[in-house]
Amino acid sequence: MHKHEMSEFVDPAGDRVTRRIFLGGAAAAAALAPSLKAGHAAQPAPESSGRKIKLGVVGCGGRGSWIADLFQKHGGYEIHALADYFPDLVQRAGDALKVDRTRRFSGLSGYKRVIDSGVDAIALIHVPYFFPEQATAAVEAGCHVYLAKPIAVDVPGCLAIEAAGKRATEKKRCFLVDYQLPTEPANIEVAKRIREGALGRLAHIHSTSQTSIWADPPKGPTIENRLRDGIWCSDRALGGDGIVAYDIHIIDGVTWVMGKRPVSACGRSRTCRPDPHGDRTDCTGVVYEYDDGVFWTHMTQSLANNQDFLDLAASFYGLVATGHIQYGGKVYIRGGTKHYSGTIGSIYDQGAIRNIADFHRNITAGNFQNPTVRRAVDGTLTAILGREAAARGRFMTMDDLVRENRKLEIDLRGLRA
Repeated sequence: MHKHEMSEFVDPAGDRVTRRIFLGGAAAAAALAPSLKAGHAAQPAPESSGRKIKLGVVGCGGRGSWIADLFQKHGGYEIHALADYFPDLVQRAGDALKVDRTRRFSGLSGYKRVIDSGVDAIALIHVPYFFPEQATAAVEAGCHVYLAKPIAVDVPGCLAIEAAGKRATEKKRCFLVDYQLPTEPANIEVAKRIREGALGRLAHIHSTSQTSIWADPPKGPTIENRLRDGIWCSDRALGGDGIVAYDIHIIDGVTWVMGKRPVSACGRSRTCRPDPHGDRTDCTGVVYEYDDGVFWTHMTQSLANNQDFLDLAASFYGLVATGHIQYGGKVYIRGGTKHYSGTIGSIYDQGAIRNIADFHRNITAGNFQNPTVRRAVDGTLTAILGREAAARGRFMTMDDLVRENRKLEIDLRGLRA
């Protein structure tokens, strides 16, 4: 969930900063600190109706507070209530956003109090393990839902989000999953040309996801210290493992271009960092296959080894041309008759800004088709399939994965309700 081309990025937790290195040359720009405001970014004007949507934000860490600030800057939202497990985070965000102190909630059940506070919509920007339960509750209460990624960490969670999305449409509510890569005009143009046959018959796909090592301190007597500062990325049940928590950006990008999910996967993964405490893996290789025989090789790592590969990028290799999309840098169609070259702009902030504007537009216009949900479910299931096939070191089909329907459990004992 991440800032702009050739820069340092806020990690999926949004609570700490790590370097994402892109090919293309220039030195990385200064890091985006969690407290940095995005006032430099162009904000789409709110709808002419002038309607202010009462919004609750659950998750007040770095990215949650940053997203809340973008909602506020849009002009079509009122930040009505906040929640975070940690009281200090919700108070800090509440002070910055000028939210009434009586509508700042903490603990595991804080999200329920946000829903009950009278909000029209809720933004869930924190630990993915909790998203299915919270999104389902919000939809049933009649709220519109703006959801971070990944949407879930296991198959039951994905199916719950799928059901919540359908229920939202039935209840005439919006449900938007905040992926930035498919909102970027240059990526959109590449995808359009691929779908128009620019590559000839597609042969195979290759994607990469490189990131620095995630924080993984010793565990405490409860899981409380795993719920902040991005540490949940190191616990599979909380964040889904790296292929789910971080790689989901480019896995979603491939799913978006292809319009479908693969049918099988095989792979390997390993944990090789010294003194691991969480159960996430450090490097993974997966080969997916589609129903038409096209295969997709995905490589990922989370290691402090000065990697210089493309980060969050995918290449589509056809018989006559190659297409390339990514989170930042150059994208293109190379070869054939539909050449194209473009550069990704400030996708981290601009992608979120576009999604926030779309969310407002859909609510005020009564557009409840919610197309990002189906793709988010397919992409997250694809990431989970890769994780499971690699962890088990064997071939798995998507049907096997869904049929197994295995839930990841965490121990909530000792946490504040």
